[in-house]
Amino acid sequence: MSLLVVSDDDVSRITEKLTPHVLMALMALVFVRSSESAKKNGETSSQVVTPLRSVINTPEYTALFMPAHMREFGTSIKVVSVPRSSRDGLPGSTLVLDEHTGAVEAIVNAKGLTALRTAAGSTLATKLVGPAHPHVLLAFGSGKQIEAHLTLLLKTYTSIRQCIIINRTLNERLRTLLDGLRYRFPNVTFTSGSALDGVGQHGFDLKHNVLKADIICTATSSTKPLFRSSWVKVGTHINLVGSYTPEMREIDDDLVKRAGKILVDSREACAHEAGELISAGISPADMVEVGEIVEIDGEGIAERVIETKSAGDVSIFKSVGIGLQDTAIAHLVVKNAIANNIGVRVDYDRKG
Repeated sequence: MSLLVVSDDDVSRITEKLTPHVLMALMALVFVRSSESAKKNGETSSQVVTPLRSVINTPEYTALFMPAHMREFGTSIKVVSVPRSSRDGLPGSTLVLDEHTGAVEAIVNAKGLTALRTAAGSTLATKLVGPAHPHVLLAFGSGKQIEAHLTLLLKTYTSIRQCIIINRTLNERLRTLLDGLRYRFPNVTFTSGSALDGVGQHGFDLKHNVLKADIICTATSSTKPLFRSSWVKVGTHINLVGSYTPEMREIDDDLVKRAGKILVDSREACAHEAGELISAGISPADMVEVGEIVEIDGEGIAERVIETKSAGDVSIFKSVGIGLQDTAIAHLVVKNAIANNIGVRVDYDRKG
């Protein structure tokens, strides 16, 4: 028997050919199955199994082990390490099991996949409750998450003509991100700034840029709001994917409350991990899961009119990530790798 090894470059070759529609349809199915499972009050089902993640702390890193099973795709476990020192991203890999034998069928580099599946969820949420024809897209951060979010949103909304990226510093990573986006989307005007409060370098005005935004995406580790609620115009949609602890916050309480209802990937997870929602006193009753409002049909995604969109004067999607997303995206990558002979095969059964 052989093991398929799918590198980061292999993953990029495969995912760059996946359309936003395919990715959103994939996440729609994941969210529907997750919500169906949650309604069963944690009862074990052969269709969906999502054990709690395991954590191992060492002097150099924290290792996270996240298994999940979904009937439509199979079983996988993602392993992510969080280094104690500052390094280039978080090393992560996903083990995909053969559903007939239980043997490890493939190991997939998950560094870019985590950002892609999160961005696909955010794009789906934006399509559900965000503006139909946005013109200005604003992002906070310059890492893999922001790159994936901007790429999918710009592919999805051809109406966007301006994209603004705000980062703590005007560093090389930001410049590389801008160069890549300008090459891929020549019809969009890209600007950047390093201001996180008031007026920044070279006359960059944070308030002015927030006021223009139709869609705002945040993917930072901030513990205080990045901008004021009063700067956000009516009708704006906000995707929050940075915070994952009660102490982290990317927007203020007033902006959270303006939404009325908060669209989330998982009500249970966000109630315990989403700092913005916890700080604003948002109860589970004020959260609506994507899986509760999206319908699946043979063509992909069928949206229905929902009260979430009209509950406030802005719309918000908060994501902390669920393990089923990793299972679905990893299996899709492996399926494409096998079909297109991508990756390296390693024999690990000695015969004779």
